[in-house]
Amino acid sequence: MRVLASLLLSTALLAQGLNSGPGGRLSDNASNPSLEGSGKNAAPAIATPKLVSELTVTVNQSLILDQPAGIRRISIASGDIAEAAAASAQEILVNGKAPGDTTLLVWDAKGNRQAYEVHVLANSSKVDAVVNELTREVGSDVSLTIGDGTVFLNGTVKDSIAADRANAIASTLGKVVNLLRVTVPPSDPQILLKVRFADVDRSAALQIGLNLYSLQSKGIAGSTTGQFGTVPTWSLTEQNGQGSLAWSLSNLLNLSYFDPEINIGAILQDLQAKNVLQILAEPNLLTLSGRPASFLAGGEFPFPTLQGGAAGVGQITIQFKEFGIRLNFLPTVTPRGTIHLVVTPEVSSLDYSNGLTVSGYTIPGLSTRRVQTEVELENGQSFVIAGLLDNQVTEQLNKMPGIGDIPILGKLFQSKSVNKTNSELLVTVTPELVGPIPAGFKPPEMKFPKTFLEGSSKNAPQTPGPAVTGPVPPLPKSSTLPIEELKNPPAAGSLPANPGVAPLLGLQPILTIQPIQQPAPAPGTQPSNPAPNN
Repeated sequence: MRVLASLLLSTALLAQGLNSGPGGRLSDNASNPSLEGSGKNAAPAIATPKLVSELTVTVNQSLILDQPAGIRRISIASGDIAEAAAASAQEILVNGKAPGDTTLLVWDAKGNRQAYEVHVLANSSKVDAVVNELTREVGSDVSLTIGDGTVFLNGTVKDSIAADRANAIASTLGKVVNLLRVTVPPSDPQILLKVRFADVDRSAALQIGLNLYSLQSKGIAGSTTGQFGTVPTWSLTEQNGQGSLAWSLSNLLNLSYFDPEINIGAILQDLQAKNVLQILAEPNLLTLSGRPASFLAGGEFPFPTLQGGAAGVGQITIQFKEFGIRLNFLPTVTPRGTIHLVVTPEVSSLDYSNGLTVSGYTIPGLSTRRVQTEVELENGQSFVIAGLLDNQVTEQLNKMPGIGDIPILGKLFQSKSVNKTNSELLVTVTPELVGPIPAGFKPPEMKFPKTFLEGSSKNAPQTPGPAVTGPVPPLPKSSTLPIEELKNPPAAGSLPANPGVAPLLGLQPILTIQPIQQPAPAPGTQPSNPAPNN
């Protein structure tokens, strides 16, 4: 009976030492002789770690672990899952930080080690709150599973925004493995931008005046207002009693008279000129919502540019600048059902009147009309994004002092020039949502005023259709796809680099001409070879 009573008492004490829970106490009975056994074969307590118990604690909660044998040192495997600190000489405070499992090692005052398996459980109330928030924000098709400190997010959402929101909500429970799938989105809207660019420039000029001149220094001296160019030159020669006369005029439209007997000539200029310039450009450009697009109908003209080189030697590089009808725009469909446009239409042409002549080469200027703005319209609406009305009048009056102020007679010693210009500019934009032309319908064609060469092919060579090659397999379709595939689509092939197409703005050096001059070599040195041209 004594042996049976002793065995029951030992079993009760062991059960009390192994019982623990959140917020409770765990007693250390490793030093109790009744737990080590008795007899001659009893093993002494050495430094080998002995698993006494498993500790379970909830995230953001604590428990007290009693160590009657004292505490010398504490070590925990993962401080991100739980933390342990000595609350007193015989008590250890264990706090749960994140769901997961870790190991706690405790050394007592005698150097004996004890190991504890610490299980940190997620707070059930917090998990329920996260599940409810997921259901309310992204729907009931999303579920989460918590295992070994990791949150696995599963289900299907409608778009990437909902996936990001679900991931942010689930991350409050710990590290998230995003296994969500996203419903394949519909095709992006395709927007056709119609631009109408109308420009009218009109000018009218009136010139009237009188120039008096003399061909010789003696007699009546030459007199001119100097407004209508140089005085014509005359050459009078006599051979064998016969005379010959040669002259040159700066403007054949002038009325000129010269009397060699009195050595006086007169030039009367009375001219009227009218100029009209009309430009009508209607570029159309199609692109997807949120994707930029560019259009250029024109060309590029070369011009030289002087650049610095080594040792002060300049080089001339040939660069190309675009001109013509250009359209750059970026459309975006807004949640309000409108189309936001960033548009830059431009019409430019070569202007030789404002050009520059360098080394015998004429470099033209550019006459440019450009608009850059942002507007927002509904489908099919139009906006006049730019309008210009410019009227200018320039009048010049030149006269000889004194005699030019005499009534009636003074008109012969005056010259007058009047220039009037008028410019009108109108730019309108109209965005439209469009779809592709259905298969089997004839696309738009152009009307050619002339017929092509007889006997030439009317259709471009192409691969035969399904009647020859056989049925074409349908394109694969999927209702959902992983979120990683939606956020990181496969890279599309890029266009080859083209200095005239890739850079929509800016200039690209194409050709380098030999240096303008070479520096003279210093005395006593050998001349170096010139650097090769690029």
